This record gives sequence, C-alpha cells and structure tokens, in this order.
Amino acid sequence: MSAICQVTGRKPSFGKSVSHSHRRTNRRWSPNVQRRRFYAPSLGRSVTLNVSAKGLKVIDRDGIDAVVARLIARGEKI
Repeated sequence: MSAICQVTGRKPSFGKSVSHSHRRTNRRWSPNVQRRRFYAPSLGRSVTLNVSAKGLKVIDRDGIDAVVARLIARGEKI
C-alpha cells in the first residue's frame, strides 16, 4: 500500500536525523495512512480509500458523497 492519502494528497516527507554527535542520516516521516471502506449512497456501493487521519476528518466534515465527487472529478479511480 502506498503511503499517499487519496483525500488530502499527503505523502511522506524526507529529512535528516541528527545524532548527539551531529552526524546526519536520511530519514522519512510517513503520514498515518489507513485503508478504510465507506458506503457511498450516491454510487450505491462501498468504496475503499487510502486515507490519512486528516483525511478522515475531512470526510467527517464534508461527507463521503462530496469527497467521492471530488475524487471522480479529479479523475481518480475508486
């Protein structure tokens, strides 16, 4: 599963870990992406989305039908 949120577009960010001796090594911050199923009444079926925790809040705020309509308008396959 890719670590990209389908609702918000969040993806991993990259940076450096800095040790006590100030040695720098590469690291990555992954978003909290989870695979969730939602029932979309407008489509009459369930859809499975990879959503972050922030994406779940967006779905709670706007509703699943509005979010699905945005994804379809963007041309994303669901």
